Amino acid sequence: MRKISDLGAVEQRILGALLEKEQATPDYYPLTVNALIAACNQKSNRDPVMALTETEIVETLDQMRRDVMVWRTDGARSEKWSQSISRRLELDPWEKAILTLLLLRGPQTPGELRARSGRLRIFDSLDEVEAALRRMAEEERELVVELARAPGQKESRWAHQLGERIERAAPPSALAPAPAVAPVAAPRPIPRAGDRYAELEERIDSLENTVAALRQELDSLLS
Repeated sequence: MRKISDLGAVEQRILGALLEKEQATPDYYPLTVNALIAACNQKSNRDPVMALTETEIVETLDQMRRDVMVWRTDGARSEKWSQSISRRLELDPWEKAILTLLLLRGPQTPGELRARSGRLRIFDSLDEVEAALRRMAEEERELVVELARAPGQKESRWAHQLGERIERAAPPSALAPAPAVAPVAAPRPIPRAGDRYAELEERIDSLENTVAALRQELDSLLS
């Protein structure tokens, strides 16, 4: 059985999609293969955007099932898939939401994680996000890692460690000074949950989830 820290890009995307739909649209979970394809290849709330084929996903699911990362349920109409990684990693609901976002969207700041987690789990404050990240970063778990802030950044970003291990970057003070250029504009403030940007993001995510759910329902009817 492979280590969870050795997951490839397709495996990471499949796990992220299964985790997301389990939390965001539980009525349509587990997912059929068609619904999972749609979830993996969403163009919103994915970084990078992928175009995985049915063959790639089915072959990867079979390998992940052998590694006890996903489960297959053979229903009367079609087989469906669910993830087993959250139990294996003993994730609480807050940690589960954070890992989902990191798997689907790459390294993010605590502020970004809080703004984007509304449909998965509500965080009342940044302190809750940071506390969950610290638990996940503990030596005996090492599920996430804090990346050093680059010059001009106000917050550190965090990344998951379920794929290729991300080494800690050198602290900003150790970096070579930037060449003299025109002043760099201050980074755009992180949108909060109530900001229009976050609202639009959540609405797009909701539409994507609805389409995936309808696709799954249609697939069941056709079967």
